[in-house]
Amino acid sequence: MVSLLVSGVTALITLSKLWVLAVILFTVRAITRKYWTPIRDIPGPFLASFSTLWQVYHLWKGHIEDELIDLHQKNGYFVRIAENEVSVSHPDAVKQLLHANIAKMSELNPKRHIEKSRNIAAGFALSNIIKSEPHVDAILHCFEKHLDRLSKCNEVVEFDKWFSFFAFDVLGEVTFSKSFGFVETGTDIRDAVANTKALAVYIAVMGHYIWLHNLTLGNPLLSRIGLQPSSHIFDTCLAAIDARKNNPATRNDMMQRWLDVRAKYPDRMTENEIFAAAVANIGAGADTVGATAQAFIYYLLRHPEYLQRLRDEIDAAQSRGELSPIVQYNEAQRLPFLQACLKETYRFHSAAVGGLPRVVPQGGMTIAGRYFPQGVVLSINTWVFHRNPQIFGEDCNSFNPDRWLQAETTYIDSFLIHWGAGYNQCPGRNLAQFELLKLMATLIRDYDIEQVDPRKEWVFKSQFTAIPSGWPCKIQRRSRE
Repeated sequence: MVSLLVSGVTALITLSKLWVLAVILFTVRAITRKYWTPIRDIPGPFLASFSTLWQVYHLWKGHIEDELIDLHQKNGYFVRIAENEVSVSHPDAVKQLLHANIAKMSELNPKRHIEKSRNIAAGFALSNIIKSEPHVDAILHCFEKHLDRLSKCNEVVEFDKWFSFFAFDVLGEVTFSKSFGFVETGTDIRDAVANTKALAVYIAVMGHYIWLHNLTLGNPLLSRIGLQPSSHIFDTCLAAIDARKNNPATRNDMMQRWLDVRAKYPDRMTENEIFAAAVANIGAGADTVGATAQAFIYYLLRHPEYLQRLRDEIDAAQSRGELSPIVQYNEAQRLPFLQACLKETYRFHSAAVGGLPRVVPQGGMTIAGRYFPQGVVLSINTWVFHRNPQIFGEDCNSFNPDRWLQAETTYIDSFLIHWGAGYNQCPGRNLAQFELLKLMATLIRDYDIEQVDPRKEWVFKSQFTAIPSGWPCKIQRRSRE
């Protein structure tokens, strides 16, 4: 008994020593990270000075953009947000970081990234997208039939759901020559929308822990046995590719353009890269378009004077016979206030909320008089730049489409970075603009829309994307007389 007691005490003492050693090692590592670095003098949250946990915590909470805006207002152009990462808000940073061929953290070879972008560029060309317009019109026509049904039944419209359905189906048409059927059935097929939302926080957090991702959802074994929450995107794409092979009405869609590049230059593009392009297109395209469409309607409802101006512009074009039953892209392009409202929506509620990090190259870099040595990560946050009064004026925290109708907007245009900028600019931006202009022009012309409770604000979390919900609406079809 005594020997057992002695052994137990010895074990406890050993365990205590190990805990003390762990605390000492953690403290030494934290102090080294905080002070043994050329960015030790840059202000920021204490936790961020030696860990990525500050970012992870606020990503989990869901409003890291507000935290960063506040930190830059207090501390100026530079805020330390991790042991080796600095958030930068100086206007020069867009040109120096985003428009230069500098490595980003997820792609350390800018040249290779540019090559990949060129390979898929043909599919995303506007001239190619417009060929699918009649098929997109059919989706939008079906979309309006559902809205008419909901209106006649006096049921609420949850635009977060319906805009996602529309965006998914358009992606199906332009990528695979066939919509997925979300709008037609009015259902979330394979729970794609729900799973994408659930996956957002995982993507945001695991971007900081790639090694852990490779052990969990990045593990190919989990995908093979169907345990990945993200596998619905892969399954959706695989099913669409299989259906496309047996579709006699297949067009020269995105997939075909990529297959043509692969056939002509087999050493430039692999089959895996074609599949990856399709998955990325579906996975990212639906969320961003759906969130932006929501923001467009929501902020116009909150600013009825702008909604009326837009309606007057659209109604005037309709009375002149300039609009088709489903508004065409080239028709929507000729509506300047519509364009201004969409630009302001991009600025005021950017769907992508993550930072745009770049690794300082060999030789270092100087921004706003501050030198950063090679290897330091400099990050640009879209929301921080879009709320910068130096760029967008003292009313930058207000929704104001008129800022885009000034005589000269070249300067502020260069800081509208919702699609990124430079070599890493979103390849699907033409498709998104195409969808949104058609969708918004048609809906504003055809329906009166109001919130069920105008006093209720929507909710959203800024994790990987800022997708709102919780603002049900009532609609009524307008007369075109």
